[in-house]
Amino acid sequence: MSMKKFLLFLVFISTAVFAFGQNQRLAMQYYRSGEYEKAASVYKKLFANQPHQTGYFNNYVDCLLAMEDYAEAESQIEDQIKKDPSKIQYYVTLGNLKERQSLTDEADKVYKDAIKNIPPNINSIRSLASAFDRLAKYDMAIEVYEKGAALLDNEGIFASYLANLYNKKGDKPKMIEYYIKAVNQNPKNIAYYKSNLQKTLRTNEELDTLRKQLYAFLQDDPDNIAYTELLQWVFIEKKEYDKALRQARSLDRKYNENGTRVAEIAAIAYNDGDYDTAIKAYEYLTQIESINSSLFINSKKALLRAKKNKVILSYDYELYQLDTITAEYKTFINSFGINSQTEQIVKEYADFQALYKNDLLGAIEVLKELTASNSISRSVKANSKISMGDYYLMTGEIWEATLLYSQVEKSNKEGYIGETARFKNAMLSYYAGKFEWAQEKFSILKTATSKLISNDAIDMSIFIMDNIGLDTTDVPLKMFSEAELFTVQNKFDEAFIKLDSISILFPEHSLEDDIIYQKAELHKRLKNIDKAIELYTAVYENYPEEIRADNALFKAAEIYQNQLKDLDQAKSLYEKLFIDFSNSTFAIEARKRYRILRGDDIQ
Repeated sequence: MSMKKFLLFLVFISTAVFAFGQNQRLAMQYYRSGEYEKAASVYKKLFANQPHQTGYFNNYVDCLLAMEDYAEAESQIEDQIKKDPSKIQYYVTLGNLKERQSLTDEADKVYKDAIKNIPPNINSIRSLASAFDRLAKYDMAIEVYEKGAALLDNEGIFASYLANLYNKKGDKPKMIEYYIKAVNQNPKNIAYYKSNLQKTLRTNEELDTLRKQLYAFLQDDPDNIAYTELLQWVFIEKKEYDKALRQARSLDRKYNENGTRVAEIAAIAYNDGDYDTAIKAYEYLTQIESINSSLFINSKKALLRAKKNKVILSYDYELYQLDTITAEYKTFINSFGINSQTEQIVKEYADFQALYKNDLLGAIEVLKELTASNSISRSVKANSKISMGDYYLMTGEIWEATLLYSQVEKSNKEGYIGETARFKNAMLSYYAGKFEWAQEKFSILKTATSKLISNDAIDMSIFIMDNIGLDTTDVPLKMFSEAELFTVQNKFDEAFIKLDSISILFPEHSLEDDIIYQKAELHKRLKNIDKAIELYTAVYENYPEEIRADNALFKAAEIYQNQLKDLDQAKSLYEKLFIDFSNSTFAIEARKRYRILRGDDIQ
């Protein structure tokens, strides 16, 4: 074939395909607009061109039924049955025709004959069952699959189809039974079946039905790994991670999986705040002799984090518990040294010392050693210098703090780390009462690539602009910035005194809402939770137009969610935030948390 002829052939094929697609769309358009005669004409041609596409024939018959042309419909159906008696799904089409004419007995006879004459052929069985399914005759479709499975001597071959049909009927126990059989039939597709179960099982009671059925199946086949894996999944869905861990450890030992399955459970439990289970899982992983070195050290690090979080997130820990965590950090660092694999843990240890043990000088020494290492990453070094600057600031060493921030700013001119350092330097100017200089820096940071820093810079810029020069003096703002510095430095008594002094010396000053907010922050740091909530509430209720309002609302919602465990109140406050403060930087996160608390499936 010459190139010219070949090109002409391609043009012909492309034109034919395009025209065929147009006809298909045209037929659907006619059908939807009620022009059944025109739709029937097009569907008839489509089926004539592609007789294997039974969907075109079904649509053609639907058009004839819509026109109540029963004689033509019966003629066409019987003609197809004569042409190919093996396509027994056409008997269902014929039965439907009889039913439309109120010939119920004749219709039932046709349906029963179709089921009676099922051949032991997978495709024929599926086609017949699908035809019944299409007419919402789920019981007949189920009968077809069950009889087909018996004919083929394979109980699970149509299990997933049967599960779907029982789900349509609303029979959850039978649906579950057949999904379990489907998992046994095709264990490689277990992820797909889990996904289906996740969509259909909405309550703990339904999950318990699955669990009970799995126990029954396991009694008959205790070595079936698919059943055990599915049972593990049930416990995860129910957030019973300790039970899921037992299943995972059992499978790990039985099949020598070297901890991979247990590591998954550990991560899920950790991320959901079940630190007890996470600790058990990571302790198990660190005791497996055959575990690879990467998983071993990662498990060691995760174990440390889980133990730390279990203590510090309880909000009522004792000093001895912090000492125990400190000792474990030291043991880890002594065992593995300071390098690229341990850099994050060393940084976390320093932060732990500073923020929870209040050992600022100890934290600074750890960070000095970390930043002196040539084996750590550039980002960890930069973040460590920023933290070191923060801790120097907390000890009153302002010069050391600005020196470190400036080093990071100079070596990271672009990106989040550099912008963070610039923002912190701007805050130092603010703390020092150099408001015009701070204002210039905040103005530059308004265009920061980080939205968080950009918004914080805008807030600070507006805050200074609103409060500087009022009453021809900037004394109140200087007093307030000093109070904020005292807060950063954990000098809480001095901060309260300074804030009270502003209210006494400058009554009804525009800083009043900021003073209330700052006192709320202080009470939160001191764990006076009820007082903190009272003050946050006063800010967003009494000063809804001020820049602290959305911050106060978000902080109050967090306390209700994480510390008081009053999830209804937390949900209510998150909803108020994204509705009443839709332009807030917290709005997106508030909406997300609201949906999670409401029980939405957030991916």
